[in-house]
Amino acid sequence: MRIPENIRVGLREKLWALADQLHWAKLSWYEKASYYETWTVDQEVGGLLANYMDQRRIRVYIKDTIMKGYVRSRQEDPGRPLKAVGVDAEAEIIATYERPHGRRLTDGRVIAWGNAEDWKLVLTAVHERSYDASGASTFAAVLMASNGRYSQPAVREMVQDAADKLGIEHLMWLT
Repeated sequence: MRIPENIRVGLREKLWALADQLHWAKLSWYEKASYYETWTVDQEVGGLLANYMDQRRIRVYIKDTIMKGYVRSRQEDPGRPLKAVGVDAEAEIIATYERPHGRRLTDGRVIAWGNAEDWKLVLTAVHERSYDASGASTFAAVLMASNGRYSQPAVREMVQDAADKLGIEHLMWLT
């Protein structure tokens, strides 16, 4: 059975608001799994979904349908990553990118941002997006949710080394 639009949207708004309060991007996979389990048995979440699907599918639905787009939606806003690398939010843009998010500015600077765990993708995107673009420069990569393993100096040194080899001028770490 299909979940009615108003139920799906309502649950997404509710769980995304909770995720904002919990600083979802900073949670470990173990902590997130605990919340998925809690929501599955919660009457206002799992109980509501049980009216439309088998109980065994509720946790997967919460994780893969309701919460899947959460982090991506929160990273769409360029304000924080641009500010981190000293770029005015009103800077003129030539190109806008997704997966990972990024911008190419009229002065040629290429910037990309994403989760720290996706550092290879982010660094490669900066390089690739500037490679064939006339006058483009590999200006910055911003790595977000850089906690856990990505707060360790040895890991950051390795990533910085890769950024240096790709000619990326600025590598920023945000929590």
